[in-house]
Amino acid sequence: MDKNQGIGLLLMLALLLGWFYFTMPSEEQIAEQKRIQDSIALAEQPVVSEGVTKDPAAPLYVPDDNTAIASNAITSAESNDTTVTPIPAATPPGKAESYTLKNDVMTVTFNSQGGYPTSILLHDHFKIGDDEDNNEIQMPLKLMDDDRNKFEYLLPINGKGIVSTRQMLFDANQSGNGITFTTNLGSGASLSQTYTIAEDYTLDYVIDTKNLSNVLSGGGNQIEFNWENYLDKLEKNVTFEKYYTTVYFKENDETSDYCNCRSDDEEDSDGSLKWISHVNQFFNTSIVADNSTFEGGSFETQLLADDDKSIKLVKSKSKLTFNGNNASKEFTIYAGPNDFDVLKSYGVGLEEVIPFGRSIFGWINTWIIRPSFNFLSQYIGSKGIVIIVLIFIIKMLLYPLTYKMLQSQAKMGALKPKLAGLTEKFKDDPQKKQVETMAIYREYGVSPLGGCMPMVVQMPIWYALFRFFPASITFRQEPFLWATDLSSYDVIATLPFTIPAFGSHISLFTVLWAVTTVLYTYYNTKHMDMSANPAMKYVQYAMPLMFLVFFNNYASGLTCYMFFSNLFNIMQTVLTKKFVFNDEKILAELEQKKDKQKDKPKTGFQARLEKAMREQQEVAKKRQQQQQGKKKKRK
Repeated sequence: MDKNQGIGLLLMLALLLGWFYFTMPSEEQIAEQKRIQDSIALAEQPVVSEGVTKDPAAPLYVPDDNTAIASNAITSAESNDTTVTPIPAATPPGKAESYTLKNDVMTVTFNSQGGYPTSILLHDHFKIGDDEDNNEIQMPLKLMDDDRNKFEYLLPINGKGIVSTRQMLFDANQSGNGITFTTNLGSGASLSQTYTIAEDYTLDYVIDTKNLSNVLSGGGNQIEFNWENYLDKLEKNVTFEKYYTTVYFKENDETSDYCNCRSDDEEDSDGSLKWISHVNQFFNTSIVADNSTFEGGSFETQLLADDDKSIKLVKSKSKLTFNGNNASKEFTIYAGPNDFDVLKSYGVGLEEVIPFGRSIFGWINTWIIRPSFNFLSQYIGSKGIVIIVLIFIIKMLLYPLTYKMLQSQAKMGALKPKLAGLTEKFKDDPQKKQVETMAIYREYGVSPLGGCMPMVVQMPIWYALFRFFPASITFRQEPFLWATDLSSYDVIATLPFTIPAFGSHISLFTVLWAVTTVLYTYYNTKHMDMSANPAMKYVQYAMPLMFLVFFNNYASGLTCYMFFSNLFNIMQTVLTKKFVFNDEKILAELEQKKDKQKDKPKTGFQARLEKAMREQQEVAKKRQQQQQGKKKKRK
């Protein structure tokens, strides 16, 4: 990279920031977009016939013939016409009632209209909200808590079209830690749903059917499970919460699959499914088939407007087959945190909903970084201190490589006086200077790449940590120093405006990382000769400023790790160079090594590198000659 390329890189960055700024929608445009979205949402609401309530928790409409409406929007299987068709009442006409099951960690609320859970309150976890003064406060955290949610079975009833259990009134029978909802489908057929709460975040769920084929079209035995879930905003960093919120599903004996997290997406499966999971960044609600499987499925995610109370809509559809006059399906419903050990204990791969990654980085997170943090957390209460201790352990383990890197830098620094004359000698031929510089390095047995190994070894760890901190519930709402939540960005100051891609806040950990990176870079390179490529002198300082924009919105656990890692790097470098290395001694060793290097053959890499540089030099010479020839012709 020459000076012009460096300037071009900086101009590209400036253009990118300028594009973000000038293409930001105005307040009028934002208001117009909201008006259009509201109009679309209003137009998409289902048509409700007079007398039929739209709210599934409200009383059912009861016609004059004392039969209850089974669905407020029953769609004919042959057409798209929306009709309201009465079927035999599930119970005598009445009102829907709420019921609860409770243990030490959660409270589950059910509705007898539909017989499904309408809210799951987690006792030990809270979501972040703002009070009237915009101060952060903790609020109750509930899953499946939205009036728009659907947890229903669609039955193709003889002569009635598709009927939803969500609009059926169920009889409820609660006893101890369980509750059973039963509805009469007519013609001797019935459907029951039994929920039994365990001691953890688990519900045992059983569907029992009797004579189902008596009422299904064509004497069939298959119904459709339809689950639509408006996932609530639970975290401070809504941007990253969107990135980690989606629907997962797992085919038997296969790795789980999922819908795209960053845009609307649809996925289909033709195989038998073991489980379906609707996943927030740190929590999930999953239904696991115990004694059977779901038969295929379609899955969808939809991003919602910024002003919606929920963050994303996820949809799941699948088939269930009930063979025989009396058939049942057993399931396990999990509604709780994305705790790796807890999810793994179910033995069905449910831990795969935690987005640690699926390549080598996911393996590092799952089997190295996660166990290390868990082990240290047993003895250290502060997660921030755990991060610092882990940095110390990693730096000590890698110190032999760091020593080699610093030794290589010291050797290059000792040779700097011998390279000084090359700048003046080849000031008009930088390629020739590079060739001569490499020749001197080879003459003294010094490799410019000798300091790269510690960086290469640490790179997989760095990339793994990018995924680990925003995905691990270990750091959720854990404070350290000025950061209130290590799984989200820290805020040291709030701006009165929003900067594109940067945000409306300043993360102090990110600023400290950028400053220490610049200082560390300066200290490491002040003895290096960059006259052959002066643009790099400025690019190396521009990179931390570019990443400052990216990391300002990242998990503070990661930026905290990066900042203290820089401090350890600086300490190791300064102390090693001051107390371990001696420039005069190193130069004397290089002089002794010089004689031994004369007869030593070049390595294959050195030969290829020097050949490439000579070829580059020839190309540069030809280009220079062509330019001089054009100048002469113009004269």
